[in-house]
Parts: sequence; structure tokens; C-alpha cells
Amino acid sequence: MGLFSNTSDKTRLVTPDEALPGRRTPIETAKTHFVTGEPIKMDRAAGHDEIIVGMGCFWGAERVFWQTEGVVHTAVGYAGGVTENPGYKEVCSGRTGHAEVVRVVFDPAVISLDTILKTFWENHDPTQGMRQGNDRGTQYRSAIYTRDEAQLAAAQASQAAYAKALAQEGRGEITTEIAPSGPFYYAEADHQQYLAKNPGGYCGIGGTGVVCPIGTGARL
Repeated sequence: MGLFSNTSDKTRLVTPDEALPGRRTPIETAKTHFVTGEPIKMDRAAGHDEIIVGMGCFWGAERVFWQTEGVVHTAVGYAGGVTENPGYKEVCSGRTGHAEVVRVVFDPAVISLDTILKTFWENHDPTQGMRQGNDRGTQYRSAIYTRDEAQLAAAQASQAAYAKALAQEGRGEITTEIAPSGPFYYAEADHQQYLAKNPGGYCGIGGTGVVCPIGTGARL
């Protein structure tokens, strides 16, 4: 996936004037989740919460979360940019401003937001700027897009805690974008749950090995 777009000229975020125009209607995506069988555009149930995260290649990032206890739904898509209803090739061009992201819906009675954030920080390297490993471009940036002020504060607090832990291990500064969520655009069907369909497929993410000192499990 990311192997097709590793050029250094795609590491600068485009301005709105430079962005591709996109389209008014959403691109086609899968109807159901390949792992759970639920509708891919499933609404968040009462009592559940959700957050959008970018960790580089969304194939591997999504697998991390659908395998996490307490996560009830995942989907991959594009967020954080300018272009409306973009397609994968457009995002890979570097001219949409979007990051590859995962919509993560979870049950706070089983897994806390802090544990979701801990999973996020520990499963990629948030110090790499506009890349993740060999995948280079603005679409591979580390990002957290929050649903409300409480999530925003929790994300910022978790960043501060992890930054301290990374510094103690001699690692670089965190470059993760943390911002209120804008539109989430579902990616094409082929990309949804890609590594469940293709178990030997490419996955470009990997953690730093540094433990994030937050997350205590289910909410009491």
C-alpha cells in the first residue's frame, strides 16, 4: 500500500487552494465488516464512544484495534484534510491534506479511553513527522481526531505523559496532530479490514518499545 507513494515531495501539507476538489458523493466502500459482519457504516450505539486515529498505514493500524478487547467496530478512511470524499489515489498524491485513519468505536465499560490512547501510542512511532517507517507522505502522519472536549483533553494529557517517557529513553519529540474531528470519509472496500483478507499483506507500522504510562482498563 504505502510502498507506492514514498516520495519526499509529499511531506508538505497542501493549502486549501492547492487541494484536489474531490466530489459531492461518497466513494463506494464495503457494505459489511469482513471480521464482524456488522454494517461498515454502523452507527455508534448508546453507551459506546468513538475516536479517530492515524498511525501510518491504515491496514496495520486497523488490525491493532479490531484485535483489542472492548473495541466493537473499526473502519478505515481519510480525515484531517481538505478534499471532500477523496479516493485512495488522491490521498496518496499528497494533494488532499488527509491522513489515513481508523474509526475506532469502543465500549467504555470494557476498555477505557486511556487504554485506547495507550494502544495508539505504543503501536506506532509518533516522532516521525510526515512518515511512518518507510511510508513517506502527509497521509502517514500520526494523528488523533477527537469527538469532544473531554477526548481532546485526554489525548493531550496522554501525549504529555508519553512525551516524558520517550524523553527518558532518549527518543525524539512527538509530532502527532491532535485536533477536533472533522469529516471522516470511508476508504474503498479493498482497504477495509485488509489484513484479515490478506494475512500476509504489507504492514508498515511498529512501536517504539517505550511504554506509555497511562491506561488502567475498564471504567469502574
